[in-house]
Amino acid sequence: MAKAFFRLQKFLRRIQFLLFFLTAAYLMAGSLLLLQRTRLVLQQGSRGTPSNQALPVLEGVSRVGITEPRTLQNPRPGPRLLVGMDALQEPALDQRHSPHWLMSRNSELRQLRRRWFHRFTSDQEPLQTAGFKAMKSTAEHKGTYMGCFTHDSRERTLKGAVFYDLRKMTVGHCQEACAERAYSYAGLAFGAECYCGNTLPAAAAKPEECGSECKGEKGSVCGGVNRLSVYSVQQLRAGARPRRNVIYRGCFRAPENLTDTFPASLTQTNLTVEMCSEFCSKKEFPLAVIRGQECYCGYPTRRFSLREGTDRQRCSGNHNASSAAGGDYCLVYQTPVQDTRCTDRKFLTTKSKVFVALSSFPGAGNTWARHLIEHATGYYTGSYYFDGALYNKGFKGEKDHWRSRRTICVKTHESGKTEIEMFDSAILLIRNPYKSLMAEFNRKYAGHLGYATDRNWKSKEWPDFVNSYASWWASHVLEWLKYGKRLLVVHYEDLKQSLIPKLKEMVEFLNVTVTEDRLLCVENNRDGNFKRSGAKQKNFEPFTQEMKDLINRYILTVDEALKGRNFSGLPREYVPR
Repeated sequence: MAKAFFRLQKFLRRIQFLLFFLTAAYLMAGSLLLLQRTRLVLQQGSRGTPSNQALPVLEGVSRVGITEPRTLQNPRPGPRLLVGMDALQEPALDQRHSPHWLMSRNSELRQLRRRWFHRFTSDQEPLQTAGFKAMKSTAEHKGTYMGCFTHDSRERTLKGAVFYDLRKMTVGHCQEACAERAYSYAGLAFGAECYCGNTLPAAAAKPEECGSECKGEKGSVCGGVNRLSVYSVQQLRAGARPRRNVIYRGCFRAPENLTDTFPASLTQTNLTVEMCSEFCSKKEFPLAVIRGQECYCGYPTRRFSLREGTDRQRCSGNHNASSAAGGDYCLVYQTPVQDTRCTDRKFLTTKSKVFVALSSFPGAGNTWARHLIEHATGYYTGSYYFDGALYNKGFKGEKDHWRSRRTICVKTHESGKTEIEMFDSAILLIRNPYKSLMAEFNRKYAGHLGYATDRNWKSKEWPDFVNSYASWWASHVLEWLKYGKRLLVVHYEDLKQSLIPKLKEMVEFLNVTVTEDRLLCVENNRDGNFKRSGAKQKNFEPFTQEMKDLINRYILTVDEALKGRNFSGLPREYVPR
């Protein structure tokens, strides 16, 4: 018995030593891999491509195509490759620099670009919250705590604007946001969600049920699970300008029966824009319509779509309500109140059978397109990446696994054969490369909503960025045209100019049926919370003539490839003539 026990003890000691040795080896290997990855990021991460790496230059439009010859599957840099910015100075004539080589060459840079993209996706968070920190000091906790109330997301009492900040939400932040939009009450739920309205919820809850701490403010209560902590914002509103955020929409022909078209109205002697806007804001309507001394409140509808404005002279030529002539025409203003008919969103109840991509080059308006699609369909969009800044602002599909099939479509900037063929169909969003490059450069240095400084534009980073990313803009479209199974090509410029017709095409492509009123609501909320604000860059030309020559050749290549696949070519406004 003792002998057997001794053998067992000896065996266990050997196993213990073996496990210790394997653990040490595993940790050493992981450390070496981490050090190697860090060195690569430090060397390459801050630039789209190293200064000594050559980039392809298109030879001409006569050889445009998207079929890749077998002989070019493994291209090697030839003697005609130019180095750094010198690549912009003369067109290469070697066959390796044709569009066929471009697609293959860009696959070598894809991993490098992914590192760059993910690095700045994670780094941009502090930049975007800088403005919030400044606001936090001024948006102090004002108003009165009204109590804890029940909250049903499907039948909300606070039906006004809805905001999310899943990392930095505070009571003051919510109150300030609601006050700017002329609401009387601010309600917080789940520690991170802010709801606005002018009517208190009817059903009160026990105080202890509102026990969720605000994500950005320790010690403050921000509701709970299906519970709202409601605060009044009267004190904040008292100091605000009465006409704040009121936007003139234009002069329009009045509908035949205004009382049937608009659910609320007011007749007032010496009616002003401020009076009408304040009245409609309290009623929680996004439109204030003035005809003479009559004020009407409502939404854009099929009977009053705001699509066909008329000459301002028909409304007396100015924006004073007292001078509006009445009769056949009326003045229309956008109140601070949000149109809530299209703000409800959810995940798909069953997994989608069709896996759809929303593909674009970075800076082509993918986030804006997602905003439009989510509000038009009522379903969240997913993402191949995880952008914490977008998730914190309400894009809940960011955190869902991109292959879960619970979202209506999935954002991606990828363009490799394997990545493309994973999707059953795709909406391919294309934007003017000049605008795309500038938008992505702004995002790199100032986040989704800011602008890069003059110092950034005049640094060496900008020409390096153009040198690398201009070719990616072209190869992204070419590869999706080649490998995409079912495509809907949407041009950013067309979507911006003709929002509802183009959005209808996108929604039909996604096999979702929506009402006309919902699309009009999307149009009313078209900018969302992701329109760039702040100080724009100064009026100077960031593109040199060499850059323009390079980008124009890529534009002609993509234009010809689109026509070769029976799609309409690029918008004529930026195709070189």
